[in-house]
Amino acid sequence: MNEIPLAGSIEETGLLRILIHLNRHRKSGTLVIKAPVFTKKVFIVKGDAVFASSTYEDDRLGEMLLKAGKITMEQYDKSVELLKKTGKRQGAILVELGFLMPKDLFWGVKYQVREIIYSLFLLETAGYEFIEGDIPSHEVITLKMSIGNLIYEGIKRVDNWTRIKNEMPATDIVLKLSSDPASIYQDVELSQQDRKMLSLVDGRKTIKEIIDNAWMGSFEAMKTLYVLCSIGVLEEKEKAPETEKTAEPWEDIDLEEILQPVSEDEDTLIRKVDEMYLKIDFLSPRELLDVDEDADEDTLKKHYYRLTREFHPDRYFSVADPSVKDKLTAVFDAINQAYTILSESVKKAGPAVVPFAEKKKSLTPKPDTGKIFRQGIEEFKKGNYRNAADLLRSTVDLEPGNAKYWSYLALALTKLPNKAADAENALLQAIKLEPENADHYANLGLVYGREGLINKARETFGKALKLDRKNIKAKKGIENLKG
Repeated sequence: MNEIPLAGSIEETGLLRILIHLNRHRKSGTLVIKAPVFTKKVFIVKGDAVFASSTYEDDRLGEMLLKAGKITMEQYDKSVELLKKTGKRQGAILVELGFLMPKDLFWGVKYQVREIIYSLFLLETAGYEFIEGDIPSHEVITLKMSIGNLIYEGIKRVDNWTRIKNEMPATDIVLKLSSDPASIYQDVELSQQDRKMLSLVDGRKTIKEIIDNAWMGSFEAMKTLYVLCSIGVLEEKEKAPETEKTAEPWEDIDLEEILQPVSEDEDTLIRKVDEMYLKIDFLSPRELLDVDEDADEDTLKKHYYRLTREFHPDRYFSVADPSVKDKLTAVFDAINQAYTILSESVKKAGPAVVPFAEKKKSLTPKPDTGKIFRQGIEEFKKGNYRNAADLLRSTVDLEPGNAKYWSYLALALTKLPNKAADAENALLQAIKLEPENADHYANLGLVYGREGLINKARETFGKALKLDRKNIKAKKGIENLKG
């Protein structure tokens, strides 16, 4: 995706392009939208909108709750009166007065944030600026809503025929499903009407033909296509020469598969992501896509789309652990890179490009892993934890199947700042290799305990004691949690 200016007008750049660009490039910062009568801000963290604010009076929490029917006019007036006297937040006042339950207040704040963002899609003229960097520390609410869903809900509110017509391709253009898995498998909850309209798009019909075949009025049909194009699920089909009959990636995808969410419980998803995340640096492109040496382009596409569906970054919205998103993103990027390498190789009818790291390994003698391990232990004993971690990381790079190396790497990482997630991943890999070793579980419990993840620590210590009832580390760990 091309770069966009960090400041400009939304009529020139387009709010859709801005939000999608920030999401795809995983930017963090504040998107400021300025109109003549108000300023609205959307706070972005790693590409996701997590909060929003507005100077427009009708966007205030009290007004939002009133319009949503959560409070009465009398309750609203009473809260405003106390707000002026005390200076407290209106939400807190409504809870103190018993007009709202705390859970209703939380719902109200999220509702307010979403409505502010949706309102931006109705703007046709406004200035914008993206200020990259950390967002204000007090903006702590997390929407848990994908950019795709925010765009979907916001665009559905557009009822301006002239705008829709101008922003859509000409009616003689053929539409097709997006060839980008990031768009195809994004977390968007399509309505039944939109799903039905999607089934009419076959890569052969023009926009006019789709509208003529629809069961609804022309305006509603055009608007539905506009929404689906806006979220990136549909795109224009480029005209190919008559003699060129290349298959599109989407032609092998079952529409029901796209619309059907991947159903897994949180623990299963986390375990699958952790396992793949730990392997991506050690797998060749073919191993990563799980294809044979003689796999053709069609096979590559099928495996590629299956994996991008399973490991789409938007899947992190279903789990509480924020580290899952970074892992999913790394896996998703690795899958994309592997497909690019293999696809180009198949097209050239030559061997797959060998990553530089693999070439280097083949040209140099294999190091003595045992010697490097002993050096790492010596550095650890001296208190040189960073050197120890670097050396021990080399051992797992050389022998990823050795659980002992992963376990000691984790031990060194626990001594370094901001390395808890890496230590956890190392121990998960050790557990995968030696699932009956109680010490690995006990060490993982210690990591969770230090991070304040009490429930996960207790559960992990429990697994260690199931394997070894006398495990001292696990017993002490549970006692410390009680204290």
